[in-house]
Amino acid sequence: MSRLTERALPTGTSNGAPSSRRAPVLTGTTVSNNDLASLFECPVCFEYVLPPITQCQSGHLVCGNCRPKLTRCPTCRVSLTSIRNLAMEKVANLVLFPCKYTSSGCGKTMPPTEKADHEEHCEFRPCRCPCPGTSCGWQGSMDAVVPHLMQHYNESIITLRGEVIVFLAVNINLAGTLEWVMVQSCFGFHFLLVLEKLEIYDGHQKFFAVVQLIGTREQAENFTYQLELNGNRRRLSWEATPLSIHEGIATALINSDCLIFDSEVAELFAENGNLSIDVTISMC
Repeated sequence: MSRLTERALPTGTSNGAPSSRRAPVLTGTTVSNNDLASLFECPVCFEYVLPPITQCQSGHLVCGNCRPKLTRCPTCRVSLTSIRNLAMEKVANLVLFPCKYTSSGCGKTMPPTEKADHEEHCEFRPCRCPCPGTSCGWQGSMDAVVPHLMQHYNESIITLRGEVIVFLAVNINLAGTLEWVMVQSCFGFHFLLVLEKLEIYDGHQKFFAVVQLIGTREQAENFTYQLELNGNRRRLSWEATPLSIHEGIATALINSDCLIFDSEVAELFAENGNLSIDVTISMC
């Protein structure tokens, strides 16, 4: 199995469009779940109106997010009220609503009581920029993560292909908080290795290294990664399941669920201020 080596430098984001949901079609006495769900479409944001459900004097519905922003019904223009529509609330509790990230690939449906919690943790929700140490506010689809990194951090993030590579972090003795990032591609997926140097307390620094899969939690369970420091007849190794792109690196650092070593240990393995880390990705 070939080994590749690369040098890494420290690194220092209602338009009023018509709804795409079709109107319910009643055939005989059978109404599909999708037809029922379409009855709860908010006319402002086109999301679903979920309990508690209020109506205007004419019976039109608006979702709870849009209701505080309006004084008149967007359908008939009469003044909005706080009248509850208890009948529609009972119907809503019988309907399975699709996830708001259906267009991104989520195929799950759920009762209204479970919708908000599912969408908060949905594997298909937008990804945030995973690059540490930046104030980037970027969000996008999982497929857009690597193109974003290559476009905005091309000079500081290296990319390597292969299941076994050598990641070389240079200038580890520079003062202050530092990050090194690498994208490793293998098995048809992209993995993100992050090495951070943080000052824990006065003058005492620690290194944290962890690997993320740019994929879902379910996909991450199919892999293991191994990080290994070798040199001067010493070896330090860590093996774990990679985080998914939706799991924050900060959580792993706080929980010590990653490779951790202090600056004294780093010096045992470093050569001329540079630190080599052997990275191996394996399928379970």
